[in-house]
Amino acid sequence: MSLKKLEPLLTGKLTQLQQQGLCKGNEKVITGMKAAADGFGPRYFLEGCGDRAFLRMNSNSYLGLAMHPQVIKAEAEAAEKLGTGPGAVRFISGTYRPHIELEQKLAEFHGRESAMLFSSAYTTVTGVLPQFISADTLVVSDALNHNCIINAIRLSHPAGKEIYAHADMTALDKILEAYKGRVKRVCVVTDGIFSMRGDYAPLDRINACCKRHEGAYEEGIITLVDDSHGVGAFGRAGRGTEEYTEAKADILIATLGKAFGVNGGYVVSSSAAIAYLRETSPFYIYSNPITPAEAAAAGAALDIVTNDEGLQLLEKLRLFSARLRSGLEQLGFETLPGEHPIVPVLIRDSGKTSALAAHLLANNILVTGLNYPVVPQGEQEIRLQVCAEHTGKDLDYLLAKLADFKR
Repeated sequence: MSLKKLEPLLTGKLTQLQQQGLCKGNEKVITGMKAAADGFGPRYFLEGCGDRAFLRMNSNSYLGLAMHPQVIKAEAEAAEKLGTGPGAVRFISGTYRPHIELEQKLAEFHGRESAMLFSSAYTTVTGVLPQFISADTLVVSDALNHNCIINAIRLSHPAGKEIYAHADMTALDKILEAYKGRVKRVCVVTDGIFSMRGDYAPLDRINACCKRHEGAYEEGIITLVDDSHGVGAFGRAGRGTEEYTEAKADILIATLGKAFGVNGGYVVSSSAAIAYLRETSPFYIYSNPITPAEAAAAGAALDIVTNDEGLQLLEKLRLFSARLRSGLEQLGFETLPGEHPIVPVLIRDSGKTSALAAHLLANNILVTGLNYPVVPQGEQEIRLQVCAEHTGKDLDYLLAKLADFKR
């Protein structure tokens, strides 16, 4: 037995991905960090780049809590007390007090009856969504939903699957009208914040549309929202898309690994829904949870977000996001309006997108360039992400280097 017969096929697949422009390439390895100084925010060192220090404009750590002393202390103390790993899946012997306390805090934060932790937001979506889709269910998905939602639907066996054009409520309305009498249940699933664009799902209008049609379905219509980029980074108090649109999903999923600066995912909903998931979701039952130390760190991060310091960080994030958008527009770059710290620079050309990403890297700025076919033809962009640890001098430096490229 060997891989000799298979390896040429694998190599051929990699060559095909390279030709299609889909290869991710070598990962950049962060080897260290330079603390904020002289009015600039933190800088990061990369393997193979010597003493060059890079400004990160491609991080999901929106509030900068991964390096917050209170969060680090909570994780260190919990690791000293409880060890580095859970030791088992939760129903065997892997549930610790920090897991329970964090779930209680998350439920309260989102105004729900109950919460449940997973090892990541991706596994939360794939572990939750299929449990609410039966052979008599229609699942309806936004065209720009994240890959985790797409794969969760693939794991399900619905009676039907429909995709509506991005945030198009007329299209959603037509789908719900067309399926009356054909299925018993409908599950409408969407991102809260769309990760490539930074725009948000109109949850208030989605709910209103679902409410108009729900009476025609024997088992009703449920909404499921993955707001991993929204929670902690969007809304006045960081409650995400629900807070911004003043509407709630039936089932809300989010992450601990972005604005909260730790690791893991979670779902909040009614007590009945969470109790059902604890008994049915394979990604919960058969997979280890986040470590007790991670749970303690996430709890500390949540405490920060819910106090005055968190409100100040969120206000800074909004101001700096607006400042960057304004600066881009003054330079003649195309971006999208909004308040989220994902600020896309729409280049709409693969060659120019790659050239701009290379230009910024040469000037010690890390960004994410998105080209076709990762994004549709004509939608090529540089995705910039603002974090609360950035400074005004950081944004000025970024805009100056963008201006150099523009010239």
